[in-house]
Amino acid sequence: MVLVSQRPTPALAVLLVLAWAAAPPCYSASGIHPSEVPLISSTASYSPDIVIGFVGGFVRHDDPHHGPVKLAQRLRETYPAGVAIETFENRHRKSAYRAIVRLLDSNHDGALSDGERRNARIVLFGHSWGASAAVALARDLQRQNIPVLLTVQVDSVAKIGQNDSVIPANVAQAINLYQPNGLIHGRKKISAADPARTEILGNYRFDYRKHPVPCPDCPRFIGFFERTHLESECDPRLWSGVENLIRSRLSASASGRDTTADSSPALLTSK
Repeated sequence: MVLVSQRPTPALAVLLVLAWAAAPPCYSASGIHPSEVPLISSTASYSPDIVIGFVGGFVRHDDPHHGPVKLAQRLRETYPAGVAIETFENRHRKSAYRAIVRLLDSNHDGALSDGERRNARIVLFGHSWGASAAVALARDLQRQNIPVLLTVQVDSVAKIGQNDSVIPANVAQAINLYQPNGLIHGRKKISAADPARTEILGNYRFDYRKHPVPCPDCPRFIGFFERTHLESECDPRLWSGVENLIRSRLSASASGRDTTADSSPALLTSK
């Protein structure tokens, strides 16, 4: 497996961004004012498990056609209480950070104690720019000594000024799922800033040229630019593996009913 990442040229990136913005519903501008961004709330007197997902491109945080939103909804159905689950647009990382801090502040005194930080149980995941946002949020949390259980990157594409290849030391485990084809494709390898503190579960390759996945909700001309990148978001096998992995990291007491999900990363063996 070749682990040298490639990126589109700046001019091409601009062209693709313009294409995203012009094509609802697959990559449509959200039009959401920052005040409308979902802010998770909890009345619990303890810190719940927290799962934060980020959508890619210019996708709305609640667009039901997209992988991260679908996954969050399935998790909510299993964990109606005890787990705070939300999706954010990748540009609203600061809102996600504020939501996490508010949830961790179990005594509601406006400041995080060492104990509240230590009790944090956080999972971060995302697709494309959203995957890069997940790593950036983990880095934001590291500055406040807040640990993260797991980060999941699906076909991660870094924004300018972000580094999605090195996982910060406050993350216990991280996994990278990518496809190598097309003008836009994911980062092929992630590594740990401190291998003694962060376990890289693997860099899993999916080949949609050999095993195409239908994406009926995406406009055809967008597919021309980045078909295989979008297929990573439509692949039910990939997202089922991500879901099982996330479920395995949540507290056993968080669910109101038993689950039978296989938590093995082996489910993410590349095609």
